[in-house]
Amino acid sequence: MTTELLLGGLVYSSSVPDATALAVTDGIVTWVGTDSIGRALHPDARVTDLVGRFVAPAFVDSHVHLTSTGLALCGLTLNEADGRADVLARLAAAVAGTAPDELIWGLGWDSSTWAGPDPDDRRAPTTAEIDAVVGDRPVYLARVDEHSALASTGLRRLVPDLTAAEGYEPQLPLIAAAHHLVRGAAQRLITPAMRTRMQRTALDAAAAAGIVMVHENGGPDITGLDDFVALATLDHPVGVRRLWGQAARSPEHAAELIAATGAHGLAGDLFVDGAIGSHTAWLTEPYTDAPGECGITHIDPETVRAHIHACTVAGIQAGFHVIGDAAVKTAVAAFDAVADELGTPAVARCAHRLEHAEMVDAADAAVLARCGVIAGQQPLFDAEWGGADKLYARRLGVERAATLNDFAMLAKTGVALSFSSDSPVTPMSPWATVRAAVHHHRPESALSARGAFSACTRGGWRAGGVHDGLTGTLEPGAPAHFAVWEVDELVVAGSHARVQRWSTDPRSRVPALPDVSPGAPLPRCVRTVRDGQDIFVGADW
Repeated sequence: MTTELLLGGLVYSSSVPDATALAVTDGIVTWVGTDSIGRALHPDARVTDLVGRFVAPAFVDSHVHLTSTGLALCGLTLNEADGRADVLARLAAAVAGTAPDELIWGLGWDSSTWAGPDPDDRRAPTTAEIDAVVGDRPVYLARVDEHSALASTGLRRLVPDLTAAEGYEPQLPLIAAAHHLVRGAAQRLITPAMRTRMQRTALDAAAAAGIVMVHENGGPDITGLDDFVALATLDHPVGVRRLWGQAARSPEHAAELIAATGAHGLAGDLFVDGAIGSHTAWLTEPYTDAPGECGITHIDPETVRAHIHACTVAGIQAGFHVIGDAAVKTAVAAFDAVADELGTPAVARCAHRLEHAEMVDAADAAVLARCGVIAGQQPLFDAEWGGADKLYARRLGVERAATLNDFAMLAKTGVALSFSSDSPVTPMSPWATVRAAVHHHRPESALSARGAFSACTRGGWRAGGVHDGLTGTLEPGAPAHFAVWEVDELVVAGSHARVQRWSTDPRSRVPALPDVSPGAPLPRCVRTVRDGQDIFVGADW
């Protein structure tokens, strides 16, 4: 047996809140405590001096899209574009740096943020304007939420009968089925070598962010089967739980889908609806800025119910992409019906998932809690688009937008939370995610830092079917998944007075966490360890 004894730091442990040291033997945490006792108990251990650094359980990002993330990290990113002309200028620069027939894949544009003086510059580029820059080459430019996209004629012509598809527009961004078709065409132009490179790039970035496990949320309309299957053979130290988003018609069909895809569950991006920014989230009442429009639905309520029933009987984790309140209520009604038919314990055992679940009310939450459904949410969505002057309020009105992403209500109701990035929609930045949950634009919807941190660590493991009570902690017997951080300050106080809890009193001996208040520098990862093995080591470790 080999033991590493880490000394001279600050270790996040619920059982030993003032811990400064921990021991790891053959990939397992075997002891947590103080330096002097650690040296006495482990005289033959290999000693690592933490030099005051902070050690905490490593993160899990439970909703990512790895190939798209790699493309965002390596390719054309439009998040900083400030208008139509800027998008076209950035596209022209990308064209100049690529071969004439090479696919250009870009993402991140968001016309809702464009506020220049020229109204014409605040709209998305037309197909003709894109063609004038790129000629005949295929170009796919996804909106920031990846539920609509601009596409050049060179890409559009690769899709037979595109003009007949729902959501088709000759000059405007494509949505719904039309968007899925052009996205699929673009994906088929990505070579296997490029795909592997992008997936590795994304996983390297995860490791550098203190993440040891990600959940790939795939499906026919988001990644395609080739991309999804390729992940199964990718050799990388960051773990990948692969979830496939395709509706099962029966228990036998569910088993067939698992066998055909190699998926760990049928809980990927199975779209019930779209996204608020693209006006495709399915609402019970029309959009405030698009009267008469209530979004779209991709599958009907019976398909939703049948999928839950089939997966529950087969013992397979099911899940859906739901954002709008109509989509949420469709899924909630289906869980309720299946629980009545098969029994609540049978449903709860599967730890089914709802991804995003932004518009959940208290009645919905009660059903989800009873059925053991996990809410996979992205606090950075609120940081980016929540608030009276931001996108959600413009799309939904201030009053309705104020109800979105109520983390506190969900937690109070008993819904298990698993926080994630939906990368590349928002970055894989776990401490920024914790900050966003603690500093929700409505303080009453925020979580304590302790609750948010748990949703980014233990919550992710639970969403992946690990319920041993140890994984995601640094308690003796837990797998040695941890990260080491440079931290300016550790605190035990909640950052909002309204989310203060008794546990923030230092006398409660609750372990401290980094200060995530606005303006405070976020922790910087210097080492990430999975099963006791380094998977990222920073230059200054």
